[in-house]
Amino acid sequence: MAQVVKQVTTEPKGERAPEIIEIHKVPAWMGALATIAFLLALVTVAWVYMLQSHIAATETKLAQANSENAQLKDSLEDTNLRLKAQGRALGDKVGLTQKQLEDKSAKLVAEDKAAIALAAKQQQQRQAYTEQQVAAVQTDVQGVKTDVSAMKTDVASTQAEQMAIKKSVAKVASGQDELGEKIATNSHELNVLKHKGERTFYQFAIERGAAPINLGTIKLSASKVDVKNNKFTLIISSDDKRIEKRDQSLNQAITFYSGKDPQLFEVVVNGISKKMIAGYLSVPNDAPKPMLP
Repeated sequence: MAQVVKQVTTEPKGERAPEIIEIHKVPAWMGALATIAFLLALVTVAWVYMLQSHIAATETKLAQANSENAQLKDSLEDTNLRLKAQGRALGDKVGLTQKQLEDKSAKLVAEDKAAIALAAKQQQQRQAYTEQQVAAVQTDVQGVKTDVSAMKTDVASTQAEQMAIKKSVAKVASGQDELGEKIATNSHELNVLKHKGERTFYQFAIERGAAPINLGTIKLSASKVDVKNNKFTLIISSDDKRIEKRDQSLNQAITFYSGKDPQLFEVVVNGISKKMIAGYLSVPNDAPKPMLP
């Protein structure tokens, strides 16, 4: 609210009474409010002006579009009239009525649509066939990849088996070489080997053509004895297998594997006569004991 300030003026005695003058002051906040209202009014006026300008521009564009549409409509009507006139002229020229010409045109349009539809269908079929072929090729490629992977696995397994066989062969060769270096050609040398305690030894004497003898876990027999050339043929029965060693020589190590867990056995013939061979069988110390007769 406005503040009222009273101002009193005095005059000399004998004259009229004092005069009171009221002065109204406006608060500051009311001035600020008036300023804001003025600014808002300016903004509103500017926005209304811009909106009117935008509406005017839109109306101008709409009028232009309507004019263009009208021109296009007139052009289409003119084209249709010219096409009809040309159709009638063509019909008159070839002897067709308007109805026949329209029917012919409709038929041609239908044929064109059918041809387009057929081409689209064939294109879809070709695309579907191509996709099927691509899928089949992808399946074949995946199958080849799987086969190649399996082959790699098989090759790796085979290589591992070959390596194991090589190691086994090397071990066998090493064992055979070691045994071959320790052949006893007589009873004295055999006693030396026995005292070393590295293997177990069984001595034998076999007549030619006699029944097989049990020796350790195997059976031995002799089918041929050639004293003149110091040759003989030895038959070994081991693990239900019959092994025939033909034309063997004296003091020659005959090696083979026997047992559930194969172990290296060695037969050496160091004596020969007209009807008999003699020698020994060498087996590992942990080999099974001799079979009973």
